[in-house]
Amino acid sequence: MGRGVKVAVIGGVFAVMVGGAGYGAYNVVSALDGGGGSGSGTEAKSGPPGEDEVAETTEKFFTAWEKGDATTAASYTNNASIAGTLLTAYGEDAHISGIEITPGKATGTSVPFSVKAKVSYEGTTKPLSYKSTLTMVRGETSGRALVDWKPSVVHPGLKDGDTLVTEESATPQIQAVGRNGTVLTKEKYPSLGPVLATLRERYGSKAGGTPGVELAVRHSAADAPDTPLLTLTEGKPGKLETTLSASVQAAAEKAVKRYGESSVVAVKPSTGEVLAVANNRQDGFNAAFQGRVAPGSTMKIITAAMLIDNGVTSMNGPAPCPDTATWQSQTFKNLTGMRPNESATLANTFLRSCNTGFIKLVDEKPLTDSSLTEEAQERFGLGQDNWQTGIVSFDGSVPASGGPDRAANAIGQGQVQLNPLNMASVTATAITGEFRQPYLVPFDLDDREPATAKGLPQGTASQLKQMMRLTATQGTAVNAMSGLGGDIGAKTGSAEVDGQTVSNSWFTGFRNDVAAAAMTEEGGHGGDAAGPIVADVLRVGG
Repeated sequence: MGRGVKVAVIGGVFAVMVGGAGYGAYNVVSALDGGGGSGSGTEAKSGPPGEDEVAETTEKFFTAWEKGDATTAASYTNNASIAGTLLTAYGEDAHISGIEITPGKATGTSVPFSVKAKVSYEGTTKPLSYKSTLTMVRGETSGRALVDWKPSVVHPGLKDGDTLVTEESATPQIQAVGRNGTVLTKEKYPSLGPVLATLRERYGSKAGGTPGVELAVRHSAADAPDTPLLTLTEGKPGKLETTLSASVQAAAEKAVKRYGESSVVAVKPSTGEVLAVANNRQDGFNAAFQGRVAPGSTMKIITAAMLIDNGVTSMNGPAPCPDTATWQSQTFKNLTGMRPNESATLANTFLRSCNTGFIKLVDEKPLTDSSLTEEAQERFGLGQDNWQTGIVSFDGSVPASGGPDRAANAIGQGQVQLNPLNMASVTATAITGEFRQPYLVPFDLDDREPATAKGLPQGTASQLKQMMRLTATQGTAVNAMSGLGGDIGAKTGSAEVDGQTVSNSWFTGFRNDVAAAAMTEEGGHGGDAAGPIVADVLRVGG
């Protein structure tokens, strides 16, 4: 055969495709040319598309896409209207042309493929390449084999409502630098991708840079910054100083990779500076800063502070740990295997993480339904929606609760919602006595006002710090904190969540002037998953 002519076998039938790379013009020498539809007088097909249908329809879809014929390409999908809009924007708004699509080997109805193209804007052209996957399904009414439409078919970075655009960027790029001057990039520190995008959106115009031209994903969410994919014309990045430590961030990135759906934050207690923020999540959500989940027994740091501040007990005072504790008709239990101790002190109940010991004390006078809320807000700065970290963050929620939730809140269940940022801050406040609102960029950059709280009496703080030390050296955090030198302390937690068979793993700890907290969804006990993550971060940062 002559040059430029390829022979392919589609479902056992020879087809001749004429053209260069990609899916060019084609002639199918078979009866498959009906687009996968049912012929006149025949019943519509059912069941998953067969090998021949997958090959034929994907070929037609790719050919139309390569030609820039969005309407025809969309007609081979199960959502022609939405697909047509995005495929039109691919050429008109994103200025992508010269498309060559190369399919990989199909696995059932799934077809991987690679795209090579070029992006051109105002005289500048850059190459673009990426990989994606599509899945074939059968039309519910037509019986045709169709591309199951998802935005990720067009580009893996697209989600519902997103589109691609090429234009002068809305804000200049930034060169984010850490506390020692190290440049922080999403390539070297992948977890920082969403953080850096938000920092650019907020501070790009304040950092002294000039905008360039980019191909970017424009997200449907109003508060979500564009995600750059390709730079056509370099602007001048503005330098943005952050509080992050390159070495601690690197340790955090590595640590969260140990367990899926994990997040960690490290802060400097003496200043409130955020040293690291890392997530390992399939959804890309910054759960470290924005998560809203029950913190389990790490909440006992705040509960213990409430008990001490209100004169109910003290570190060496009584906090009996029975097998069970009943509060307003709801019975609470301890972890399996925990021995009861009716003569336990608060320190002993804390270091063993005895639920019943805390439940037994929450009805003591002068405590009320709002006492835990007041402690969290006034002493630890939580739950007032006023933290100004430099990016979007959730400040925690510890609502006043009556009934069984009053007891459940005390052990980090019920209605309490926190995230690793909140818990790292709680630990920092507990060991210093001072609430210093965590932050990522200097407050004077945009005249932000940090949140304030009155902090803890030094007597309370010293007791909390000592109980956390005991937990790290004699209690539930021993294994995770083993081998760490210096002044160390910790608190473990596991939180039961409706619909999950395994509890979320929580852990917070400190080493010298670094506090860190982590959460792993369905990670089990606090020391099992979140504990090693925190220990890895403290090993470098502390």
